[in-house]
Amino acid sequence: MSTAPTTGTPLPALTAEQLAEVLALLPGSDSVELKATVPGVDRRRVVERLGMDPLEAELRQVAFFDTTDLALNRAGVVVRARRIQRKPGDSVVKLRPVVPADLSEDLRAAAGFGVEIDAMPGGFVCSARMKAAAEDKDLRRVFLGDRPVRRLFTKEQRALFEAHAPEGVDWDDLRVLGPITLLKLKFAPEGFAHRMVAELWAYPDGSQILELSTKCAPDQAFAVAAETKAYLAARGVDLGAPQQTKTRTALEYFASIDA
Repeated sequence: MSTAPTTGTPLPALTAEQLAEVLALLPGSDSVELKATVPGVDRRRVVERLGMDPLEAELRQVAFFDTTDLALNRAGVVVRARRIQRKPGDSVVKLRPVVPADLSEDLRAAAGFGVEIDAMPGGFVCSARMKAAAEDKDLRRVFLGDRPVRRLFTKEQRALFEAHAPEGVDWDDLRVLGPITLLKLKFAPEGFAHRMVAELWAYPDGSQILELSTKCAPDQAFAVAAETKAYLAARGVDLGAPQQTKTRTALEYFASIDA
């Protein structure tokens, strides 16, 4: 396979203080997810060079739940649910940022609970999430506004939400922000030792975000990050381009049209 030279855009680097923070967070984390978004002008070329087959992608829908002024997002709480074509979906309550050492042992041992560091060029965040399975028929009714949001979440998820939501914000205050349709492709790129995931999020205004990611164990984070950067840059991914986050883009878009 032919590869492209690395781009001339400077690659954002973590500061010494950020590196020290990451090193302190790694021992208490369960996994690390390395992410990069692909600029629109590069997407077709990158898809070809990574050998992605769009017809192998899985169709999904994601909706977020927040107040019209995004009070949960400002408090570091993300509540979302996901439909998956021909499969059960899931619901998630996420907290970010977190310090793993500050989380109780009972919470760490709870079903569906995990701590992950999400790293993008020039930045990172450590998040905790509680995930539970959800039936598609229930998800669809909530997405359509025919069923209360709280009914998608387990007792443990509701307790986590209520412990961290801003004062005065209850389940009944949450609006459905979405859904957003996306394609998710899991694949094994030629010449790369790890599996990769591509997600193409299509927003109602016609804009799109293509994100590439790979996961690894915390003790492999720096080695896998170096390998991933070299691999993607050699195939024309501009890692110095401005990065977009799927969640923030979705929240801000839907909040703006509901304002």
